[in-house]
Amino acid sequence: MSNTWKRKIYLLTLISLLVGTSQNIFVGILDQVADYAGVTVPAAGQLVTLFALANAIGTPIIILATAKLDQRKQMILALSFTVLGCAITVVLPGFGFLMLSRIVLGIGMGVFIVTAFSLAAKLAPPGHQASALATVTMGFSASLVIGVPIGRLITETFDWKVIFWGIGLLCLLAIFAVAKMIPATKGEAPVPLGKQLALLKNPKITFALSVTFFLFIGYAVFYTYITPFLNAVSPMSERAVSLTLFIFGIATLIGSKLGGFMTDRLGIARTLFFGMSVNVLALILLSTIAGPYIVTFVLLMVWAMAAWTSGPTLQYNLVSLAPEASGIILSLNSSVLQLGMATGAGIGGLVTGGLSIQSISLIGAASVVIAISFFAISFGLFRSDAKVRSN
Repeated sequence: MSNTWKRKIYLLTLISLLVGTSQNIFVGILDQVADYAGVTVPAAGQLVTLFALANAIGTPIIILATAKLDQRKQMILALSFTVLGCAITVVLPGFGFLMLSRIVLGIGMGVFIVTAFSLAAKLAPPGHQASALATVTMGFSASLVIGVPIGRLITETFDWKVIFWGIGLLCLLAIFAVAKMIPATKGEAPVPLGKQLALLKNPKITFALSVTFFLFIGYAVFYTYITPFLNAVSPMSERAVSLTLFIFGIATLIGSKLGGFMTDRLGIARTLFFGMSVNVLALILLSTIAGPYIVTFVLLMVWAMAAWTSGPTLQYNLVSLAPEASGIILSLNSSVLQLGMATGAGIGGLVTGGLSIQSISLIGAASVVIAISFFAISFGLFRSDAKVRSN
């Protein structure tokens, strides 16, 4: 079998690294952005929230509006949004234009994610779809491992806007690469509003999206405040913290790839249950026995791999539930994920302000337990339907 499809998947993965960096790098340079805009760091932090909300709300609207386009054109449109957002960031001055740029970049990233995952599932041959989704997911994961450290290194020598000059120019080149390498895959027919509502009324889809929501609440509650957590339970130098977070990013890459591998071989149910169960256990142990650096380090790496194992599996599960409307379902999943991240970060802020910092891992574990409960109900519904069909 030709490996041409793999080259296309790797192109989507590389571009995913770029658009993922446009989101993740902002957290690492908030202090510099705040100084530039003349606002406080918490005010600059609202730009992160604005990105997530634009991603969650704008993505399904744009996907619906462009449903008649072939998916190559949708991807070029998404990259054009990213180029435009970067241009606004570096050319137009003031906090107001920064807010506008984050909205444009959030929509661009959201549309790209949905289109890339839908294309990956179509480009990969049978038996390799989950692995293809996991590979594309690795691009976004790599933005934590590669994009953020390189971005911070650049800001030590150059102005922070240089990062967005680079992302914008590379995404411009990516537009030409997509036009040449990605086939004009037919987009899905526009889904009438009634049918969309019918999809949401499907209990299996509703519960599957609920799993995404609570799983990423649990992730964001802990990850958003991971640095103060590490300094509280296992004090270490700044260099040690940076190295730990770098290796953490590598663990997320491994977890993402492992999730696709396990899904292709063990199935959706076993992979999700295993990943979320280990997720809960690691979070509980981080709150109870973390202290010595080596213990904290090992638990953190286990949690990172378990948390990211579920990502490609959840996406593949949703596509299998509604293959005739994969773009709409994946866009809903992306919106739910972003809302979960925003909710988790907000809850984490309340917890760290009112309780001990160690409590965030327990709150995160509780949210993942809720996700497991929704998954169990969803899987029960799936088995019940199978029994009815067999009779």
